[in-house]
Amino acid sequence: MSFHNFSAGCLSTGRSGHPTSCCSAAELMSVLFFHTMRYKADDPRNQCNDRFVLSKGHAAPVLYAAWAEAGYIKESDLLNLRKLDCDLEGHPTPKLAFVDVATGSLGQGLGASCGMAYTGKYFDKSSYRVYCMLGDGECAEGSVWEAMAFASFYKLDNLVAILDVNRLGQSGPAPLQHDMEIYRKRCEAFGWNTYVVDGHDVEELCKAFWQAQQVKDKPTCIVAKTFKGKGLKNIEDQDNWHGKAIPKDKVDALLNDLKAQIQVPNKTLKPQLPNEDTAPADLSVISLPSPPEYKKGDKVATRRAYGLALARLGQASKRVVALDAETKGSTFAETFRKASPDRFVECFIAEQNLVSVAIGCATRDRTVAFCSTFAAFFSRAYDQIRMGAISQTNVNLAGSHCGVSIGEDGPSQMALEDLAMFRAIPTCTVFYPSDAVSTERAVELAANTKGICFIRTSRPETAVLYAPDEKFEIGVAKVVRQSANDHVTVIGAGITLHEALAAADMLASEGKNIRVIDPFTIKPLDAATIVSSARATGGQIITVEDHYKEGGLGEAVLSAVGGEPGIVVTRLAVSGVPRSGKPNELLDAFGISAKHIASAVRKTFAN
Repeated sequence: MSFHNFSAGCLSTGRSGHPTSCCSAAELMSVLFFHTMRYKADDPRNQCNDRFVLSKGHAAPVLYAAWAEAGYIKESDLLNLRKLDCDLEGHPTPKLAFVDVATGSLGQGLGASCGMAYTGKYFDKSSYRVYCMLGDGECAEGSVWEAMAFASFYKLDNLVAILDVNRLGQSGPAPLQHDMEIYRKRCEAFGWNTYVVDGHDVEELCKAFWQAQQVKDKPTCIVAKTFKGKGLKNIEDQDNWHGKAIPKDKVDALLNDLKAQIQVPNKTLKPQLPNEDTAPADLSVISLPSPPEYKKGDKVATRRAYGLALARLGQASKRVVALDAETKGSTFAETFRKASPDRFVECFIAEQNLVSVAIGCATRDRTVAFCSTFAAFFSRAYDQIRMGAISQTNVNLAGSHCGVSIGEDGPSQMALEDLAMFRAIPTCTVFYPSDAVSTERAVELAANTKGICFIRTSRPETAVLYAPDEKFEIGVAKVVRQSANDHVTVIGAGITLHEALAAADMLASEGKNIRVIDPFTIKPLDAATIVSSARATGGQIITVEDHYKEGGLGEAVLSAVGGEPGIVVTRLAVSGVPRSGKPNELLDAFGISAKHIASAVRKTFAN
């Protein structure tokens, strides 16, 4: 099948957003889909199929044309490209069964492909292969090279990256233009088996993809020299055509010219079928093998409890895998690594790739993936997390070392924006456990919850508050201290819940009673419990959080009670950039210690 069929598919409506980007990749797609890849065209998400990721997501129409040629999409559906009621969107999303991860924010497809390839080689131990097509422009993204380093280190010989080097970017030439030797040297320097090919020569492409299948212990990069707008008269290799539809008065002439070049019309092509060597996904519920073994009053850091819970969950299910960014001794993912070394993936200090690989591991429900680092460093991967939501991923992210309570390491290590970050992600459940028992249950719930889950863990050791048989639910808060004559509701989470309980003891000695709430999940928040408690305490709420005021617990509570008359929320939170110091000194200095909570409560009594 020639590239001209694909080009016609891309141009047939005259409205495609990026026809020239599709034309440069047409032969590459033809060879991949109808010569090289093995898959069931009528079952695109079959677990045995080869995977394909279009990292240059703006070339979506050529992907849709390929699946139309394979018979999965009706050709007539291509006419609805980019319409509101059509799933053939401007960039690919998993609303389509043949799309595993959403692309379009450039530089992310290869990291997800690494996760798929790692899963295929080391977890599934299956023969399916992973193909990822990148544009030359997106190779300016550092995340591409994080993924290149990962793939060679782990010898992902089932992974093939295709660089569509069409020379032109969105607003001018790509940095290297057609200097193919520099591309070759860079890829080889990163440890990849590399072929430089003519991306419009079908025979040469067939040979290169065959050679890639013979190579062991190295990923392969096919660096294809192509021309943007290939085959389009007066458009091919011309600047200023990126993202522009072909003018209506030129469409018919261009299509007729392309059709005249088709050498074997009406030939039916079928892809090769895959090997049946991959088991269907196991979607059963994953449960901890036994209740938590902590006793009330034990002092345990929630980050340590996270590691133990993950290791225990891994004993219960082989589907559980863990990834970390070279912080495993601090996040306590090391506990899982020691228990299940063959299901632990060290991603090193490359947080963007960490998240992308985890998303790739979780595709097609092949694994239940947990990845961890300091919560502050997830901000580096925020775009990957954002795209994960668009990808409908079920990945679980655990962030340790939150807030000023980490102490002497200083502000660069303190997560003080993470709640705001993750609350803004649709599909995201935000767990903020306050003791070891609730941490274990957060890990267990996350493993069975659709969407992205974020678990915020703390560095200091804190007392166990709950009995091992305590039940926890998403969106259900715990009232941990109450009496018949409480005058204020105080809501804390993590370290500040313990400060709130210390304040409650302090105030009780003065004859002042307060109600204390542990929200457990910040999103969704248990608005009903908060509102009913506020009503029982004269409408007075104080929130206290080891986080900046913007976007954190306090704003979540304000949103929950915003429509309720007569409720006043006082927010205690970290203001300004913190500094190094002892945890207790910092809690005090930034106004979120027991002393400051008690002071805020006294003011409400005085009023």
